[in-house]
Amino acid sequence: MTLPIARTCPFDPPAELRDKPAVSRLRFADGTLGWMVTTHAESRTVLTDPRFSARGELVRSPIRPVMQPAAPGAFAFMDPPDHTHYRKLLTGQFTVRRMRILEPRIEQITKELLDAMTPPTDLVQAFALPLPSRVICELLGVPYTDHEFFEQKSHDMVDPKGSHESRGAAGEELFGYLHQLVQAKRAAPDDALISGLLGQLDDVELTGMAIMLLFAGHETTANMLGLGTFALLQHPEQLAKLHDDVDAAVEELLRYLSIVQYEVNRTALADVELGGEVIKKGETVLVSLPAANRDKFERPDELDVTRSTAGHLAFGHGVHQCLGQQLARIEMRVGFSALFTRFPTLRLAVDPADVPLNVERGIYGVASLPVTW
Repeated sequence: MTLPIARTCPFDPPAELRDKPAVSRLRFADGTLGWMVTTHAESRTVLTDPRFSARGELVRSPIRPVMQPAAPGAFAFMDPPDHTHYRKLLTGQFTVRRMRILEPRIEQITKELLDAMTPPTDLVQAFALPLPSRVICELLGVPYTDHEFFEQKSHDMVDPKGSHESRGAAGEELFGYLHQLVQAKRAAPDDALISGLLGQLDDVELTGMAIMLLFAGHETTANMLGLGTFALLQHPEQLAKLHDDVDAAVEELLRYLSIVQYEVNRTALADVELGGEVIKKGETVLVSLPAANRDKFERPDELDVTRSTAGHLAFGHGVHQCLGQQLARIEMRVGFSALFTRFPTLRLAVDPADVPLNVERGIYGVASLPVTW
C-alpha cells in the first residue's frame, strides 16, 4: 500500500486501512518498504517498546521522502535519554493544574473571537485557528501580531505538495524568526515559557524547542476544532448532547476523528516480532491512530459523545504521549461549549461534500469550514 488514500467519508479513516491485517506492508515516500499497524494492541506495543525509535534520522514518512536528524531541542524526534532530558524541562509547564490556571484567559480569548464573528464566515480562519494560535503565543511569549508569518511557515514546513527545498526554506525562516526572539528574551526576559528556560538551554536548543511547541500548539487543536465542528453539525443528535458532558464529548471527538494520521512513525532498532510478522532492524512502522482508535471500541464507527473512551490513542501513548494534551482538552472544551452556546443555530453555509479536506497532510482536517447562523 502507498499513502495517502482518499476518504469516502470525511470522518472515517480510509476503508483500505481497516481492511488490512493488524500489521501489513506499506511503501514509504522514499520508495522503501516498511509496515503499517492498524490495531489498538499492536499500536500500543510499537509506542511503548524501546526497540522502536522515534529518531528523526531513522524514521521514514509515508508522505515526505527525506529523513533528517532532530534539531537541538526538538525532543519529539529523539529517544531517551535525550528525549527525557528535554521533556523533563517542560513537564511542570504543562501540568493539569497549570493548564487550569490558564482556563480563564482561554475563555476570554474565545469570547473575543466569537464577538468578532459575523455570518457567513470561515470558521477555520475566524475561530478554529486563532484560538489555539493566540493561546500558544501567550504561553511561549511569541508576539501574536506575527501569527500570519509563523502559521504560514508552519504549514509550508510539512506541506507534502511542497518540495524538499521549499519545506527546508520555510523551516530556516521560522528558525531565524524564533532565534531572534530568543536572543531578545535574553536581553529582556518576560514571564512566559521561553524566558523561563533561558538558564537551562542555549539559544539553538531553545529555538528548536520553540518551533516544535509553536507548531504542535496550534496546528493540531485548530484541526480538531474545525473538523470537530463539522462532525457535530453532521450529527445533530450528538450535538444536542454536547452540553450534558462536554469533557466526554471532547474525548469521543478525539477518538472518532484522530487527526494525526501519518505522523506517528517508529523504526525498529532490532528485529521485532509483531502481529505475526517480523519487523526487520531498520524498517519503519507507521502507527495509524485513526484505524487503531476504531479497533478497540464497540460500535467504533458511530460518533457517541456519551461513550467511555478510556484508552484511546489520539494523543499517542508511552513516553512520547502529547505533552500539551491537557491544554488541547481545555481549548476544545471551552471552544466547542462557547461556540454552540453563542450560536445555537450554527450550520454549514455550503453542501457538506464541498467542504475542502486536508487529506494529504500528516495532520488531517478541514482546509476551511464555511458556516452561517
